[in-house]
Amino acid sequence: MINEMTLAAQNPFWQYFIFSVLLILTGVYCMTVTRNLIRVLIGMELMTKGVTLILTASGYLTGNTGLSQALIVTLIVVEVVVISVAAGVVIGHFRKTKSLDTHTMNSLQG
Repeated sequence: MINEMTLAAQNPFWQYFIFSVLLILTGVYCMTVTRNLIRVLIGMELMTKGVTLILTASGYLTGNTGLSQALIVTLIVVEVVVISVAAGVVIGHFRKTKSLDTHTMNSLQG
């Protein structure tokens, strides 16, 4: 029991892993519970930040930081593109309906 506790204290990977899982779960909760499109975008951001933290911690743990850095840069680029397109959809929806409610999204066309 003591050896397991000292191993967990020496290896902070589990602390990062638990925090990143909490970030991902918070993002999922934010996306599923709310009806506001801006909060859905914030939930997406929280989820991707959690994945980025997992990649960082796993790269440190395995000693393969080059691969993890390449994956993180790729994830950031994909994240920027997805958020930009989603923000454009939200702005277009708001201009048309003057609402950020997700239940009015079925009126979007073309």
